[in-house]
This record gives sequence, C-alpha cells and structure tokens, in this order.
Amino acid sequence: MASSSGNDDDLTIPRAAINKMIKETLPNVRVANDARELVVNCCTEFIHLISSEANEICNKSEKKTISPEHVINALESLGFASYIAEVKDVLQECKTVALKRRKASSRLENLGIPEEELLRQQQELFAKARQQQAELAQQEWLQMQQAAQQAQLAAASASATQQAGSSQEEDEEDDV
Repeated sequence: MASSSGNDDDLTIPRAAINKMIKETLPNVRVANDARELVVNCCTEFIHLISSEANEICNKSEKKTISPEHVINALESLGFASYIAEVKDVLQECKTVALKRRKASSRLENLGIPEEELLRQQQELFAKARQQQAELAQQEWLQMQQAAQQAQLAAASASATQQAGSSQEEDEEDDV
C-alpha cells in the first residue's frame, strides 16, 4: 500500500465492514482470508487515490472543503467516468436519507402527540403557573397584613405601657 505512515491499521476500512459487504454481495461464495485482505487493501488504496485527487481538485478551485463535485471530477480524471452515474444516484440517496433524518430529529414529530394536544398541555401548564403565582402573591399580601397588624399592636401596647408608667409617676408625685 502506498502509505507514508508506518501504521496501516489507522488508514484501512474495518475488516468487518468488508466481510459483511462480501457476504451480502456473494452469499453463496467462499472467499479466502488472503482474498478478503486483498479486497480491504484495494478498497483502502482506491479511497486514498480518489480522496487525494479530489483534494488536488479542491485546492485548484481554491476551496478548503472537498465537495461531492470534487469527488466526481476526481473519478472522471482518474478514468472512472463509467461510475459517475451510479455515484450521483448514491449521492442523491444519501441526501434524501440525511433530509429524512433531519426531519425525524424534530422533537415534536418524535413525540407522536398532535400539535393541538401539545398546545392544550402548554396552555394548561401556563394556567397552573399563573394560579401558583397568584396564590404566592396572596400569601405574601396576607403576611404583610399580619406583620402590619402586629406592628400596630406592638405600638399600641408600648404606648399603653408608657401611659401606665407615666400615670403611676403622677400618682406618686401626688402622694408626696
């Protein structure tokens, strides 16, 4: 394999994936382990070849991200033009699947509850929150009223105590 790094395992397709593809493509054919290894190496080398060429095309067009068009142009420039129609079909299929995933990831759609029911539940929660807020405000008002009454009673009691104390002093002065 034409790899500049010494660690080829980092740059290969998982063998399990290749084995699965071989079994699905050729269900009634036995494939030797050496042949499976060769298929893995060929697939890896093909991917390196295409991605390197796509990268060069990308750089020439002064882009920083390889796009599907760069890969298609790489296939053509490397002599794999006969695969382009199939590649475009697969690309369209991938876009369709990605779009379905984005739509399916919407929380509302995943809940399985009609939008009208969700709206009703939301309004119910808002009503409960308003009721709780009103009850808290009522409790705070009552506490303030009780505190004011206690303050008035304390003031009246202090005033009465003061008056009682001053009237005793007057009685004592009269006795003298």
